[in-house]
Amino acid sequence: MSNTFGNIYRLTSFGESHGAAVGGVIDGCPAGVEIDMEFIQNELNRRRPGQSNIVTPRKEPDEVEFLSGIFEGKTTGVPIGFMIRNTNQHSSDYDNMRETFRPSHADFTYQTKYGIRDYRGGGRSSARETIARVVAGAVAKLALRSTGVQINAFTSQVGTISLPGYYTDYDLSRTEESIVRCPDPETSDKMETLIREVRKNGDTIGGIITCVAKNVPVGWGEPVFGKLHAALGSAMLSINAVKGFDYGSGFEGIPFRGSESNDIFVNQKDKITTTTNRSGGIQGGISNGQDIYFRVVFKPVATILMEQNTVDAHGNETILTARGRHDACVLPRAVPIVEAMTAMTLLDYSLLAKTGR
Repeated sequence: MSNTFGNIYRLTSFGESHGAAVGGVIDGCPAGVEIDMEFIQNELNRRRPGQSNIVTPRKEPDEVEFLSGIFEGKTTGVPIGFMIRNTNQHSSDYDNMRETFRPSHADFTYQTKYGIRDYRGGGRSSARETIARVVAGAVAKLALRSTGVQINAFTSQVGTISLPGYYTDYDLSRTEESIVRCPDPETSDKMETLIREVRKNGDTIGGIITCVAKNVPVGWGEPVFGKLHAALGSAMLSINAVKGFDYGSGFEGIPFRGSESNDIFVNQKDKITTTTNRSGGIQGGISNGQDIYFRVVFKPVATILMEQNTVDAHGNETILTARGRHDACVLPRAVPIVEAMTAMTLLDYSLLAKTGR
């Protein structure tokens, strides 16, 4: 089950960074969803390596091949199988990591848990695994079109450089104009400069991605142990390098009292709504009709092109200098991954809502 995500809309993924292919099986997708191949490929292009000069230079076309579950351009309701072939591996770059553990990487825990690991590019622990999530997320986005739900994620912080204000202050349609995927050109330029500086030094840096889901109807989410925000948090924390999640006012709401942070209900044109949205669109674990917004914290990538003290598989102290092609900052490529996990979660919970559970 550790390789399967979802309750009704489910993705089981497979593949490693330097294996033959990465792919998955989507089960529970409603029949009759129109499959827009250009849209799905564009989602993959947003995630793929080599898309700009501030990300890893690994060149992969990342073209998806659907194997089942689609007929005459529509889903048929049966499992959707797909794969994306790996074509540009440089496995020799990882020869010096065969028995050496990268600090803060999954090398040690995988080796200890399984007694074996694919050291080439991190194997299954590599972020290349997220390709399958983006495909399944793109299909989920297509299925959600009929509901009117819109999902937009963007880079809101890199290191100490933060996007001022709130998401409502910006035109999120401009996000893709920036190679950092920040909707504000001035802040984007500062972020880009910082990433270039960090990359030049062989180091890495983290930051925050903010995601907004609009037009989510009231009633998605299950009480007690199936809360919508818990599902979103679990989805985000399953992404490589994610270290934190908060929604609504989140940690920023700590200084406020209840009288300052409560969202007041009002009746506007015979519709119950709230004057503010500090709850982040979710109350009691169930969507309340307001925008759902949350933040996802990414750590600096563990693999750095600098000398680091570590130990090998035998416990001997050694010095490791990683080689290969790596991201100095994962945020630009992680934006579509955050959106994909959001889309899968929301579609899954929309289907749960239809079951009356």
